[in-house]
Amino acid sequence: MPHFNGVSRSVRHEYTCALIGRIIAHHFVTQSGPMARYRITRESLLDGSHHARIRADQGAHVSFMPDEERRVQVLDILAQAPRPERIWVFGYGLLMWNPAFHHVERCTARVHGFHRQFCLWSRGGRGTPERPGLMLSLESGGSCTGVAYRIAPGAAATELDVLWRREMASWSYRAVWVNLHMQHGTEPGIAFAVNRAHERYVPRLDSESIARYLATGRGTNGDCCDYLFDTVEHLRELGIRDGRMEALERRVRALRNEVASAGATETSAPRSARPGVS
Repeated sequence: MPHFNGVSRSVRHEYTCALIGRIIAHHFVTQSGPMARYRITRESLLDGSHHARIRADQGAHVSFMPDEERRVQVLDILAQAPRPERIWVFGYGLLMWNPAFHHVERCTARVHGFHRQFCLWSRGGRGTPERPGLMLSLESGGSCTGVAYRIAPGAAATELDVLWRREMASWSYRAVWVNLHMQHGTEPGIAFAVNRAHERYVPRLDSESIARYLATGRGTNGDCCDYLFDTVEHLRELGIRDGRMEALERRVRALRNEVASAGATETSAPRSARPGVS
């Protein structure tokens, strides 16, 4: 450890910040690789390998919704369907570009009464217990534009089973019926809103705190910031502008640039200029 005897407080502070930046930057560089772009697939959900991967990462104590409970929930949500022959599902995050269930129609849709929000801790896939990330959910209030998928008539129970294995496995979401406002009209659809009773739920985080968790979180599924960047990128491709998400993207990129610059500055500094190094 460096010693700081005779070194001014400002120099010590500058050195400490640079050192922290160097550590985080090193983490970003050395932990990148094939694992950083893990992709959930239909097959990994059905054969159990996705959940096995989570248990291998987070421990055998991790529990998932039992098969019977999942089956009952799927039947219950279908029993509530206003139009059983036309089952739509709303995606606002990863589902927009990687649904992993079969569908016969896809289009943009807007939901009123909910907004996109980073309000669920990720201590495994996109973070660790020591450096958690955040995941998206739907919070009450406002509106949200995303992607709607229509499932083929007669295939709803099968495809929702696949979806439940992914979205509802840990009980952190609750399935709700919403009105999907699409170009051809309004139809009912299933959306996944946050379960506020879940231990992963984190309410009322300010935007700066959210940005910092997104900038530093990383787990076995990759950097947490990539989840944000991919979301904003796919929204733009669809012609959807989400001002809050775009502002977060700018702030997270700025934070990561600051970290990279701090690490580079400290690395390039002459040894004689570093406190306590000889």
